Amino acid sequence: MTIKGKTCRIFGEPDAKTILLQAVDAHDLEGMDKETAYIDEMTGDIPYLLAAFQVEDWNHDLAPWAAPPVFGKAAFGNGAPETLAFVTGELIPALSAHFGGMHDQKPQYLIGGYSLAGLFALWAAYQTDLFSGVAAVSPSVWFPGWKDYMLANQIRTGAVYLSLGDKEEKAKNHVMAQVGDAIRAGYEKLRKTEGVTGILEWNPGNHFTDSELRTAKGFAWLLGRVQR
Repeated sequence: MTIKGKTCRIFGEPDAKTILLQAVDAHDLEGMDKETAYIDEMTGDIPYLLAAFQVEDWNHDLAPWAAPPVFGKAAFGNGAPETLAFVTGELIPALSAHFGGMHDQKPQYLIGGYSLAGLFALWAAYQTDLFSGVAAVSPSVWFPGWKDYMLANQIRTGAVYLSLGDKEEKAKNHVMAQVGDAIRAGYEKLRKTEGVTGILEWNPGNHFTDSELRTAKGFAWLLGRVQR
């Protein structure tokens, strides 16, 4: 389906009361069948509906604020607020209109993503209490200013899944190499935050290893938490 010009692919059970939301690019869309198969394998009979919505300008649409280039020549924009407005004001109402299972009782929403989409999902959970959980998978927490933001603000969800590849902090790029320290510091604060249940999971490999499997693990962990 297309919502406000954005491609959105739907997976899972139309009547599910747990809705997964994930920002993706064209490459991610190609791997969604594999990702959802992993989720099904890990969760068994837990029903869910996953809406994967495509963003066109990755560095702009998912960045919480403007920042200079970190790799290559592409700077980062400040499009995350607009993307979150799309999620809350367009995507969720459209899903509600199309899938009858959302009408008889209030659904719960889980947001997740990989890389910069993981940072967007994490940032979104600081902006609104709409989401019951967030899966920030190999998130770009090296993003300039993010560590300070995470330490200075309170997250507004009760379930947080964080993960990173064990080779990601060994990147040659000195900014991206800060990812390990940033995610550890953020997790330590979350671990001490009342009302928040979180986990930091380390996966083998670098940033480009098993992205579908890693994302599925994040969503599966959240599904297991919210179904209890």
